[in-house]
Amino acid sequence: MINVGIIGFGTVGTGTAKILINNRAVIRERTGIDINLKKIADLDIKKDRGIKLKKGVLTTDAHAVIDDPEIDVIVELVGGTTIARDLVLMALRAGKHVVTANKALLATYGSEIFRTAAKHKVRVGFEAAVAGGIPIIKVVREGLVANRIKAVYGIVNGTTNYILTKMTEEKAEFAEVLKEAQKLGYAEADPTYDIDGIDSAHKLAILATLAYGSSFSIKDVYVEGISKISPMDIDFARELGYKLKLLAIAKETDGKVELRVHPTMVPEDYMISKVDGVYNAVYVEGDAVGSTLYYGRGAGDMPTGSAVVSDIADIARGIVSGSTEPFAPGAVSPKPKSLMKMDDVISMYFFRFSALDRPGVLSTISGILGKYNISIISVIQKGSHRGKAVPLVVLTHLAREKDVTSALREINRLPVVEGKAVCIRVEGRDGA
Repeated sequence: MINVGIIGFGTVGTGTAKILINNRAVIRERTGIDINLKKIADLDIKKDRGIKLKKGVLTTDAHAVIDDPEIDVIVELVGGTTIARDLVLMALRAGKHVVTANKALLATYGSEIFRTAAKHKVRVGFEAAVAGGIPIIKVVREGLVANRIKAVYGIVNGTTNYILTKMTEEKAEFAEVLKEAQKLGYAEADPTYDIDGIDSAHKLAILATLAYGSSFSIKDVYVEGISKISPMDIDFARELGYKLKLLAIAKETDGKVELRVHPTMVPEDYMISKVDGVYNAVYVEGDAVGSTLYYGRGAGDMPTGSAVVSDIADIARGIVSGSTEPFAPGAVSPKPKSLMKMDDVISMYFFRFSALDRPGVLSTISGILGKYNISIISVIQKGSHRGKAVPLVVLTHLAREKDVTSALREINRLPVVEGKAVCIRVEGRDGA
């Protein structure tokens, strides 16, 4: 029998406990191992979570779970990066295997945690840290081990995908849809981590570390959120044949890895463009397997709990077979990849200017773009109000970020342009 202790009895903790209890026989049949939920620690042990637990399972003392000599695997579901870090390190030093769904913890302190696990010859499971119920960690780490990963990108935050989907379908403003998402429970009372792209960046750092065998952290990721996206931009994207998604993107070029999270226009006929609502999808391109796509629920008690239990089962197999060799992502490549500066990233771009409707304005703007080696694919101008500002949209061929930044800085200073230009990167087709 393998005994498990859970620290944190919130949404994911509840889902994990339900699966371990209700599917205990199924797990035993498939693995040949009896996995027993022995203890659960939480500050609130009186709240009814709809689970019948044996007497003595619940405790308010997390240390009692870690210090229990019969417990083999500690599941950390506290969240955050302070107390969670202390508990995880304490468990590893006590010789316990750890499973966590904490992407912020791993994206910030992953190197320290995996070093500690290696030192004490225990394992850390983290399938649930990225894309919830989608087994993307196992895919990159095991299923595609024979491949050089060319690119990993995806929708890894259900809250932002729900908001952009609603804005697209209902032509609604961002603030209006965010309030609706909060009422429905799809967005937190403080949605900053989601809408500013930070949650996606944490997940991208973990995926990139696995994909490229180098240690990346949240500090390595360029991040933009979705709060400045307007229905007008979504409409123009549709007119050009694109949909707007918040993408987490990792690509390797000549030994350098680019890591970025930002609103992105993707061709509307691409499969990832059809992923709507709270669902997640991750695209992985390998040199041998080619293009692959993984789709499913990225959050929630049961999908995430499923991923947690998957890690517990893997570790349990290792314990029973006597093979619990720790895995240290980011420490397996003899030639670690360097980080590409955002200035050197090459992409297609969508620009929206508020430009005065006068003769020569378009030629002035296109002249500045040409000066910085930015060529134009198409132009859309809406309305005709001589002497007044109207939307002017430009879709470019591939260009370098540094050149785009310089060109927009110069264009924004033009007396015929009101306010700052909207700039959205484009992926797919020529921008792939």
